[in-house]
Amino acid sequence: MKISFENVDKVSALLTLNIEKQDYEDKVKTALKDFSKKASLPGFRPGKVPASLIQKRFGTEVKAEEINKLISEEVNKYIRENKVNMLAEPLPNEEKTPQMNFETQDDFTFAFDIALAPDFDAKLSKKDKLTYYDIKVDDALVDQQVQSYCQRGGQHVKADTYEARDMVKGTLTQLNTKNNTLKDGITVEEAVMLPEYMKDDKEKAKFEGAKVGDVITFNPAKAYDGSATELASLLHITKEEAEEMKSNFNFQISEIMRYEPAKVDQELFDKVLGTGVVKSEEEFRKFIADDIKKNFQSEEEYQFTQDLREYVLGRIGKVDFPEALLKRFMKLRNQDKGEQYVDDNFEKSLPELLWHLAKEQICDQLEVKVQHEDVLETAKRFTRIQFAQYGMVNLPEETVTNYAASMLKNEQQAQGLVERTVENLMAAKAKEAVTLKTKEVTIEEFRKLTEKEK
Repeated sequence: MKISFENVDKVSALLTLNIEKQDYEDKVKTALKDFSKKASLPGFRPGKVPASLIQKRFGTEVKAEEINKLISEEVNKYIRENKVNMLAEPLPNEEKTPQMNFETQDDFTFAFDIALAPDFDAKLSKKDKLTYYDIKVDDALVDQQVQSYCQRGGQHVKADTYEARDMVKGTLTQLNTKNNTLKDGITVEEAVMLPEYMKDDKEKAKFEGAKVGDVITFNPAKAYDGSATELASLLHITKEEAEEMKSNFNFQISEIMRYEPAKVDQELFDKVLGTGVVKSEEEFRKFIADDIKKNFQSEEEYQFTQDLREYVLGRIGKVDFPEALLKRFMKLRNQDKGEQYVDDNFEKSLPELLWHLAKEQICDQLEVKVQHEDVLETAKRFTRIQFAQYGMVNLPEETVTNYAASMLKNEQQAQGLVERTVENLMAAKAKEAVTLKTKEVTIEEFRKLTEKEK
């Protein structure tokens, strides 16, 4: 067997594999022998089919299969042992591969086009200067979170007089053109409304200062700007009927409910964080500040990674890719999407490919190694952030771990978490490798910064 490797240009090569009969003969004999032990043909017991018949019926097929296996093994072995920095997979070169007949030929030649990675240097040093943005957790942010917990932990209480955002309950009665009760008109008992959300200010104003027992005359169609959906829901009628509804209604208030936020006390602390986790408002605020900072750290790390990417790609500049080969590979991998898919997505894929190659260099330089525990920790961090959005900030470790583990069972999610873990570990070591300037910013400044970069 002979393998030759020839550079066509800086980013592509031709690998040629010459296979002789002696390279595969023993493998074919062994495969046919194993096949005959299980073969079952009409007129013969299983395993008793004559070798000559097996050879005649299946010899060519087995020969082709064993040669294909040999090709794959030898090509991969050559690339691995010679450390060929290859993109995608070897692509058959039909022009350089002669026509062949597995039934009559003994010797074969196979040629493959190899897409090579461009040559560039992405390694980091102290000459590289980057900024790390440290988001400041101020009292205003903590106040907002405290208020949010108070809102979530609040409850509805009865009130005597209506105020904005109160909920009112009562009986709706349809009126005629003279504002008298319409005979056989619509009556809705225990109707519930939030006047604050009425579209018409004049109709909304009619409820200001109203008390339990008061009767308010208003026009639902005007109040809700003719919305058939809202009218149908309020009056318990069809949308078609709601579209024709223009009547005034009386609304006799039987109950006014006001949402009262929770007080900042031990009951709230226990409800949010668990019994006895904190025992004072000062401890509660510190816990919240620490939790906000943990969430900010994910954003800070992500932004640093994006800045690192932009810096490294900018330093590398333009590189040459084997575009024709990569387009062939993209088309091969997306046969169901057609030529247009390649035209629409190829150019956009090149920066991603370059960054992928740059990350490999940096990770190799900084000896970044990812363990399963690292990926699980990333999944746990995402889990905490996700639950924190719903006010669940002190979940048991077992719950977090189990939820994170379930995320890793999803192949697509797991791949994304692995990539994020690689970037996190790379960013952590990159901060030590470069000259880093830490700049404290407010969350507003950070948001403006990231929006500008987008």
